[in-house]
Amino acid sequence: MGFTLEVKKPNLIVHFYGELDHHITEKARLSIDQKYLENDIKNIILDLSQLTLMDSSGIGLIMGRYKNVISKNGKIALISSNVYIDRLIKMSGLLKIINVYSNVDQAITNLER
Repeated sequence: MGFTLEVKKPNLIVHFYGELDHHITEKARLSIDQKYLENDIKNIILDLSQLTLMDSSGIGLIMGRYKNVISKNGKIALISSNVYIDRLIKMSGLLKIINVYSNVDQAITNLER
């Protein structure tokens, strides 16, 4: 379980792998917020495609980053290709406010519109 951060201005891309649960979300939140503010980034892309598990703390992490991005007139996008994660995203209601894409390039293209 973990994550990596990649800056491709105006986007911060966060690649998660393994499990996104209460053990990792606080560290991820702090790292994402710090990188987002330090680099004057507009959008965040959360790549969930390598996750094997995500719990409600992962949903909370996504919602918090959504609020941060919206406050800077930015956008947030999710990347997912896992049926379990897709179902969790749908059940949480996130699909009403955040778009999900199949890969990072597709998300970048759509965020630029």
